[in-house]
Amino acid sequence: MEEHKIERAVLAGLAANCFTKEQQATENSLDELEALLQTAGGTCVAKVLQTRPAPDPHSFVGQGKAEEIRDLAHNLEADMVVFDNELSPSQIRALEDVTGCTVLDRSALILDIFAQRAQTAEGRLQVELAQYRYLLPKLSGMGKSMSRLGGGIGTRGPGETKLETDRRHIRTRIDRLQAELAQVRKLRAVERKRRVKNEIPVVAIVGYTNAGKSTLLNLLTQADIPANDRLFDTLDTTTRQWEVTEHLSVLLSDTVGFIAKLPHHLVEAFKATLEELEYADLLLHVIDAVDPDRDDEIAVVDKLIGELARPETPVLRVYNKCDLADVSDLPHGERTVAISAKTGAGIAELRAAIEKELSRRIRHAVFCLPYSMGGQVERLHDQADVQRVDYTAEGIEIEVNCDEAIYGSLQRYEVT
Repeated sequence: MEEHKIERAVLAGLAANCFTKEQQATENSLDELEALLQTAGGTCVAKVLQTRPAPDPHSFVGQGKAEEIRDLAHNLEADMVVFDNELSPSQIRALEDVTGCTVLDRSALILDIFAQRAQTAEGRLQVELAQYRYLLPKLSGMGKSMSRLGGGIGTRGPGETKLETDRRHIRTRIDRLQAELAQVRKLRAVERKRRVKNEIPVVAIVGYTNAGKSTLLNLLTQADIPANDRLFDTLDTTTRQWEVTEHLSVLLSDTVGFIAKLPHHLVEAFKATLEELEYADLLLHVIDAVDPDRDDEIAVVDKLIGELARPETPVLRVYNKCDLADVSDLPHGERTVAISAKTGAGIAELRAAIEKELSRRIRHAVFCLPYSMGGQVERLHDQADVQRVDYTAEGIEIEVNCDEAIYGSLQRYEVT
């Protein structure tokens, strides 16, 4: 059996100024890039940070720095150079000519990870669409990267298949993938209508990659999803029913993790999955409480929530890993809960917070309706979650979970 070679890479980034918050942010981003490289199956042998007011239009980091990277890569026997930025096709070609190595940008690395991780048919469709959208405008400018497709990081399709690079093939394949994903969205729309009819609230778990979303879903629903300490461990959406309280059940959905500089090709391709956010009744924003960059990560997720969810959707901030955090460092306040998905600490408070948020939308009530209003029973079966119906001497006693509109119209018949 052929031994899998671990590819060695030099990581490179660009900061506009020295000794500023921006440079620190760039250094942190390079650390995250190293974690992404490890997730893809490579290893970092060196990091290079170039400081210049603006990217060089030809080689991004400038000729001198590109030659410095070439010498470093040669001395350390690196196979590739990975940039923490989006590179144009001409910049990729110029850098490969100078360094003699394969050159990837951050987007290509993330797409490679997604190609390795997608398990379901839908996930593979979405990843393949994102890869082809990324590749199409770059074909004329990419040299070595295109000549070694199927041969390592940045070259794999979903399921390790070889990515085709003929322009006509790609355009045809993109059209076919879009048609197949449109069909997926239609099926989701049918499922969504059924949920609305049954009045089952949808709670979507969102957050930065590796914040502990899958661990939380496993704890709450015994979903048994693999939850490892690595980036993008979960790509395919998992939905499970969860009984929050005796009178409240929800559909709990895990979503793909967000990350800084997430390629827009991925966001577009994963619309079929991420549109769950648009129709969710509540978002649980899971935050790694002990991550030193948590404020930046919160900002990244908040921005994407703003783009993908409805403005009125409530967001509950769930600070995870509270068992490892200093109590004084944990935020408190409205729509904020501290938990540990590993130990179960704070889950009772999380249940109470979810019930409080959803009770603004779903009301549990018992009505005693006059027999002359028998038609309302059918309406409640159609538009609410009916728990029981009893025909008594006083009237029709019906226990339901219903929305505010129905509750308001029947409130005078409520049994207190």
